[in-house]
Amino acid sequence: MIVDAVVFASQVNSQSNGFVNIYPSLSYVGLEAIAVILLAGSQRGIIICQSLLRALMGQRVNVLILEKALTLDLRQFEDSEFYDKLTNARREASVRPLSLVNRTFGLVQNALSLFTYGILLVNFSGWAVVVLILAAMPVFISETKFAGEGFRLFSWRAAETRQQHYLENLLAREDFVTEVKLYQLGGMLLGRYRNLFDQLYGEDRDLTLRRGLWGYLLGLVSTGAFYLAYAWIVLETVLGKISLGDMTMYLTVFRQGQSTFSSALTSIGGMYEDNLYLSNLYDFLEEEVPTSWGKATIGLNPQDGIRFENVSFTYPGSSKPALTNISLHLKPREKLAIVGENGSGKTTLIKLLTRLYTPDSGRIFLDGLDLQEWDVDVLRRRIGVIFQNFVRYQFTVGENIGVGDVEHLENKTRWQTAAEKGMAQSFIDQLPQSFQTQLGRWFKGGQELSGGQWQKIALSRAFMRSQADILVLDEPTSAIDAQAEFEIFNHFRAITQNQMVLLISHRFSTVRMADKILVIENGEVIEQGTHEELLEVGGRYAKLFLLQAAGYQ
Repeated sequence: MIVDAVVFASQVNSQSNGFVNIYPSLSYVGLEAIAVILLAGSQRGIIICQSLLRALMGQRVNVLILEKALTLDLRQFEDSEFYDKLTNARREASVRPLSLVNRTFGLVQNALSLFTYGILLVNFSGWAVVVLILAAMPVFISETKFAGEGFRLFSWRAAETRQQHYLENLLAREDFVTEVKLYQLGGMLLGRYRNLFDQLYGEDRDLTLRRGLWGYLLGLVSTGAFYLAYAWIVLETVLGKISLGDMTMYLTVFRQGQSTFSSALTSIGGMYEDNLYLSNLYDFLEEEVPTSWGKATIGLNPQDGIRFENVSFTYPGSSKPALTNISLHLKPREKLAIVGENGSGKTTLIKLLTRLYTPDSGRIFLDGLDLQEWDVDVLRRRIGVIFQNFVRYQFTVGENIGVGDVEHLENKTRWQTAAEKGMAQSFIDQLPQSFQTQLGRWFKGGQELSGGQWQKIALSRAFMRSQADILVLDEPTSAIDAQAEFEIFNHFRAITQNQMVLLISHRFSTVRMADKILVIENGEVIEQGTHEELLEVGGRYAKLFLLQAAGYQ
């Protein structure tokens, strides 16, 4: 309209040499300016919406993943294939959902544009619409094919990607850097990191080059179609069948129509690609959740304590049983020590008791009721536990202790009581801000503790559950010297008189304090009894005790 108005005004001016009415041309320019202002406003609005949606949707999807992770079993977290599935889900979780939403709205936008372009082009020729459609198809087919290849490459490489991230952590985390420097591992680890990158980059490069080359060659088809249409429209203008303004409009519409149709097909291909990647997220979210049918909150016989009857268990993927026909009985207020070499099954026994795993055969009873019939949350509230590989939270001292009972996480009175029971109060008082001192080096002002101090924090954590009548201590004092350990367990016997205690330790000076000692070897109970009874038998326990005692003479 602008072009035709200008041409018409020029013709009138050349013929009349008088007043020229320029208002039609300027009014069209004004209308276009208004349209451009509205367009700029809508585009800015889209950018704002996308920015806000990116944050909200990324958070929502990550929360879905974390909520799902909380429902899964320990067995799944110890499966490397499950970790690959989790890695694939998390890597694209914050990007692909938003991309799918954007492409969907983009496709609607392009469809509206194509509808109006199509109406205009049909007025010129229906064949122009056919050329427009056919010209964009080769690039669409090529992009869709390479999107599928890229996704398969992404899925296959989950293990290598995890290994690469692990090497990054080894080189950059404060809890690894000391050993990396002392053993001079930096060069070797960096070399492995580079080799992994070279391998992954080589695969990406080959795919990118093939994708780019085919995209260029097939894009020439679209370019050729445009210039064929260009020549056709110019010829029609020269022959006087359409005006100069019509020619300008049709060239613009064909070019924009071609770009819009290509963009629409790209959106469809992108949605296909996004859905491929989101299938990893769907697979993870549909991971089977272990059923916990137990609902009991009290037992049948509170005086029966803990009982294992012929319990056997084998870890997934292992052919060797971790435990075989384990039978034991721990009465209320009794203390049981479990002795055995590393890998003999001691920690596995504790994991079965705390319902982190379910026995393959046999049964475990608490208060005369099968463990599987207990409500798992009620069961775990009755247990205070410290594992040898306890977590060193980058929290304050009080929070590090408070996590032992999350319902009383901020209860300062309980912090102090638990710290006194765990014999951590003396060094906590010497810290800059006592219980409010930040621990670890990850955050500003953090204080690092010694290994023994960390273990006392973990011991205190186990005492946070003041209502717990079962205390499980798995190598709780391995970083503490023998004399301090002896004092701690003398203290423990006094403050745990009303609790059942299961203690795993390699130090026999501590073990001998227990009411009953269980000796495990290769997943089987080979001896059980009191310290004196086992020494009289002269078996495995007696041999290990005498060997250790000789070391102190």
